[in-house]
Amino acid sequence: MGGPRFEPVRAVRAYERVVEQVEEAIESGALAPGGRLPSERELMVQFSVSRSTVREALRVLQARGLVRSRPGDPNGAEVLPFSPAALHKSMTTLARVAELSLGELVQFRMVLDGSAVLLAARLRSEGQLTEMDAAVAAMRAAVGQDEEAFGAADVAFHDAVARACGNKLIQVCTDVVRSIVVKLIAERIAAAPDREELMRRSIRHHEEVIAAVRAGDGPLAARLSRKAMYDYYAGYVDEGERSALRALLE
Repeated sequence: MGGPRFEPVRAVRAYERVVEQVEEAIESGALAPGGRLPSERELMVQFSVSRSTVREALRVLQARGLVRSRPGDPNGAEVLPFSPAALHKSMTTLARVAELSLGELVQFRMVLDGSAVLLAARLRSEGQLTEMDAAVAAMRAAVGQDEEAFGAADVAFHDAVARACGNKLIQVCTDVVRSIVVKLIAERIAAAPDREELMRRSIRHHEEVIAAVRAGDGPLAARLSRKAMYDYYAGYVDEGERSALRALLE
């Protein structure tokens, strides 16, 4: 028999409806950062729910970084301003729960890093260039000596580029995606027989990107960044995903 196919209906708990309405009020601006929600008792009345339901909703909202709630506070929960830390947490959860493939994550990272260096080439300060140079120098000093220090210096380089691009959302997204991708392939990287050569190749890529950023050539810096990501990660994904990554090199 033809016609639409329907999905099973999911029972929605009362606290989820409370969370949805508060989130909508925050997103619309009806509840501004620094403002207060009504007291627990007033929320019980407005939503026609129990105290336990209100408290569960407040726990969820607090876990999402939207409010700060103190049980029994007569002033009600405080609406918090935008927090990169809260966004970081939400994006990390989304990337894991959505079961994104390594190829999809690497492709997203190529897009983000390419955009970050493109902007950095136009907006960077001399001080930020110095930070990038210092990070690469630390990577060079750690080769064959301290892999943990090498990794920390590599993160410092990418953080310096992200700051130089001047966009907080790009900073958060690049940090989240980088940390997830690295965790997914950490064991394989550690077991690679040519680990030291991989480090030296990474340094050369970073030096090329810095040179393009210093010259103010954003398109070149972006191409170099995407190519570096492809060279580093292509061997960890299947051929179908490699084709999707190569599309960003054209």
